[in-house]
Amino acid sequence: MSKFKRNEIGPFVEGFFRTQGDLAGKIVVDLPAGEGRMSWTLRELGATVEPYDLYPEFFKVEGLVCRPADLERDLPIPSGHADYVVFQEGLEHLPDQLRPLREFNRILKPGGRLVLTTPNASSLRARLCHFLLEGYLFNKLPINETSAIRFLDPVERRYYFGHVFLIGAQRLRILARIAGFRVAGIHRNRYSAASVLLGVTYPLLWLISRLAWQQTRRRYRELDQLWVRQTLHDVMALNLHPHILFTKKLFLELQKVGEPDEVSAAFVKQTRKPA
Repeated sequence: MSKFKRNEIGPFVEGFFRTQGDLAGKIVVDLPAGEGRMSWTLRELGATVEPYDLYPEFFKVEGLVCRPADLERDLPIPSGHADYVVFQEGLEHLPDQLRPLREFNRILKPGGRLVLTTPNASSLRARLCHFLLEGYLFNKLPINETSAIRFLDPVERRYYFGHVFLIGAQRLRILARIAGFRVAGIHRNRYSAASVLLGVTYPLLWLISRLAWQQTRRRYRELDQLWVRQTLHDVMALNLHPHILFTKKLFLELQKVGEPDEVSAAFVKQTRKPA
């Protein structure tokens, strides 16, 4: 039986792993592990689970040891170690969002998957909220000191932030590409009623996206056109995907396609203009 409540993202992540076949022998890093409900679920599905958290003392699953790990520093995990990394509801708290993505790339095996969830700042509801309030929800004012700062670590003298660093799908995609990942899946989760109602604006969104696509292609005629077309196709697909527009969470499956330095070198080669 699942340990998750119906209104959480956990059941959808559990459903994803149930489609992955036999997890026996697969190493899954769960970070941040929190109380351990996902770790417990993954163990029940047969995976070898390795939980980590900034505060491992909150972990409650018997038979598993949660080790300390700080997402703002190098992770205490060997390179090329894991088949999967589960990263739920963590990225929106981090000021440096590229660093953990690079670290996840490092600890994953070639072709390994990063399963990432974060509040959906790209839904139609969130886009309208940002237009009206520069916020994320209709019933809350923009992030401020009352909601942004959870506490100050007395030893490290640094803040633990709330949802200060909410990230949209497009920014997350480019950071993932820089870190050596590609988007391998965009997965369904709970729908937002407000976003579904705002779906009447979809034709206008499609038209504006199409016009922007044409203008962008003209702007980069000097670059490799196959590379440009594929990149813009990926961007358009993300901008118009129903699981992006209408759901409450971003739920992405990212596949490791190379080391960050290799990917960065390829980008520089592609974008360097001819002499």
